[in-house]
Amino acid sequence: MDSILFNGKITTLDKKKPEVSAIGIQNGNVAALGADHEVKKLRNKTTKLIDLKGRRVIPGLNDSHIHLIRGGLNYNMELRWDGVPSLSYALKMLKGQVLKTPPPQWVRVIGGFSEFQFAEKRMPTLDELNAIAPDTPVFILHLYDRALLNAAALRAVGYTKETPDPKGGRIERDKNGNPTGALIAEPNALILYSTLAKGPKLGFQDQLNSTCHFMRELNRLGLTSCIDAGGGFQNYPEDYLVIEELHKNNKLTLRIAYNLFTQNPGKELADFERFSKLIKPYSGDGFYRCNGAGEMLVFSAADFEDFLFERPDMASNMQEDLKKVVSFLIQNKWPFRLHSTYNETIERALTVFEEVNKEIPFQGLNWFFDHAETITIPNLERIKALNGGIAIQHRMAFQGEYFIHRYGKDAAKKSPPIKKMLELGIPVGAGTDATRVASYNPWVSLYWLVSGKTVGGTSLYDEDNKLDRLEALRLYTLGSAQFSREENNKGSLSMGKYADLAVLSHDYFHIDEEDIKNITSLLTVLNGNVVYGEGDYSYLDEISRNLPVSPDWSPVSKYGGYFNPTKHNGCSCQKLKKASLDSLLGIPDSKSHSLNPWSFGCDCFAY
Repeated sequence: MDSILFNGKITTLDKKKPEVSAIGIQNGNVAALGADHEVKKLRNKTTKLIDLKGRRVIPGLNDSHIHLIRGGLNYNMELRWDGVPSLSYALKMLKGQVLKTPPPQWVRVIGGFSEFQFAEKRMPTLDELNAIAPDTPVFILHLYDRALLNAAALRAVGYTKETPDPKGGRIERDKNGNPTGALIAEPNALILYSTLAKGPKLGFQDQLNSTCHFMRELNRLGLTSCIDAGGGFQNYPEDYLVIEELHKNNKLTLRIAYNLFTQNPGKELADFERFSKLIKPYSGDGFYRCNGAGEMLVFSAADFEDFLFERPDMASNMQEDLKKVVSFLIQNKWPFRLHSTYNETIERALTVFEEVNKEIPFQGLNWFFDHAETITIPNLERIKALNGGIAIQHRMAFQGEYFIHRYGKDAAKKSPPIKKMLELGIPVGAGTDATRVASYNPWVSLYWLVSGKTVGGTSLYDEDNKLDRLEALRLYTLGSAQFSREENNKGSLSMGKYADLAVLSHDYFHIDEEDIKNITSLLTVLNGNVVYGEGDYSYLDEISRNLPVSPDWSPVSKYGGYFNPTKHNGCSCQKLKKASLDSLLGIPDSKSHSLNPWSFGCDCFAY
């Protein structure tokens, strides 16, 4: 036996042995499950023994919809506001990063946060950004709805009084017609992403380092697998060279199944014809494999979920465009996924799928919708009839307040109707849609599934649309594994399956509901190997000792990723005795209960 983890509370999600205290690992697979004395009998002279000290262990989490490959190329350039509890502190972080960032680089805050998470319940103003950074370009992306650019960023991208508004977007202007710095999606997000694409990129070596750090951040949160949903401005094969280099050199710390996303409006079929000549679905291995087409199949079917604006009507040519692409995919046995926020889009897409199925039977081909916030029961039944699935994400946790304002509280109670999906027996996998919309933190997503609340604390769902903790965990493990046809290899800690697991900082099944979103992993194991360790398990983590951050001005070196109160530059306990944590963060004392001091690790906090 290569290693044995014992003295734990191990949730296996295996029906035969749902909870054990010890697990044995051999050649990257689960080789033993049971009581401590049973599994320890299998050790030999070289077996590594790891004492779990009574901690909760779960199968490694699997995000069914994340943009890891694109996110990895940019992670080291981004200042993350994910989880930051006050705008005041977010702006302090921004000011600190401006001082470190050399020209011509930008300071970028690229999604993953909501104004509702801040104690102040607001976004920064353009005046605040210009005061903090008069000369350094600052680009702040908020969900799918807007971006804020300071004056230096406007100069860098070249937007002037003469710059026209793109279709589906608006450059906000002052009374003289000059751009103010606000870019508005109405509701098409192309204006946001095309502007962001004008910024400097990292060099290849820095992109390698950046991707490693992003994977490591996900490992810190207990992820061992994901399905990459492609993304705008993510071209194949050019933008996959970094992840393929890491795979070739055995440096992936996540299992990645990736979908290919068309990049050329009006030429989508040609894109998929080209992809089919370059690669085949499910080609690859257990660490890196092609998962098919999507999430963008045709641009005429893209319904961006900007709930600040009315639902967009899809173009009249949507079904004709979609039928050409789906027919080609089915003929060539390509699995597919389709971004669809609104029921109206899903209804039209299902009509296409049903027509194609009559002409070219799907015959069990793996396919699913992404998002489906406003889907109706009749359309759920149509999905079931076609043996499709639904990948859900916690986008409502970040913009549920906007949804309620536009559509009302009653509509929000079933957006999406998760419980009904499960009652109908539809395959469902959970995820985030990170990094540019919601945060990549899976525990925020699990908190949303269990509590039915947004990151701002607004209650969305009644009890009949909330999940119990075990069911939510199933969606984030076995549920997601179905969408890459890997449920026989991962998703549970079962005999012969991959030894992918996470040892949690706190017991997911017994802590207060509000504390779920603050869980991290103390020890993450992938294929039997440690890919992240801290505290009692830091001695097992060899990666951390050999992974510097580059470039040296990267926000990651100081701030990390998701807001982590334990990250500090030396012990500052004396400082904390003189000033409350609330005052350091710039938030009222009344908000301190939400910071969960048990997660601090020590009684100090400073950046």
